[in-house]
Amino acid sequence: MESPAPGSSSLLGSLRGFADGLLGSVQDRIQLFAVELQEEKFRLIQILLWVSGLMLLATLAIVFVSITLLVIFWDTARVTVAVTLASVYGAGLIAMGLAFRRYLQRQPKPFAATVGELQEDRECIREEP
Repeated sequence: MESPAPGSSSLLGSLRGFADGLLGSVQDRIQLFAVELQEEKFRLIQILLWVSGLMLLATLAIVFVSITLLVIFWDTARVTVAVTLASVYGAGLIAMGLAFRRYLQRQPKPFAATVGELQEDRECIREEP
């Protein structure tokens, strides 16, 4: 019977250790990605709920305030009131749009931790021993 060469079992062990480390690293990255994906999903749902509630309440307020003002000034200055309301609502829309854009720009990039970890892994692999 032939016995395996003395270096082959250590080579096989080294390959197994390398594969185990590689698979462990991939598993960690996938788990991190899954956690970040879940966080992004919850954040998106929260944003949609906030925006929906704001839009509903803003629409109701605008409609009732506008109707009330037009009824009050129907005989004296209904055109002036209508133009003023439209101008105020337009300015408010622009201000809200700019504020929302600033809010979105301040949000962290999706999956930043995963990308950072993968970059660190690549840098470690590129380094010479």
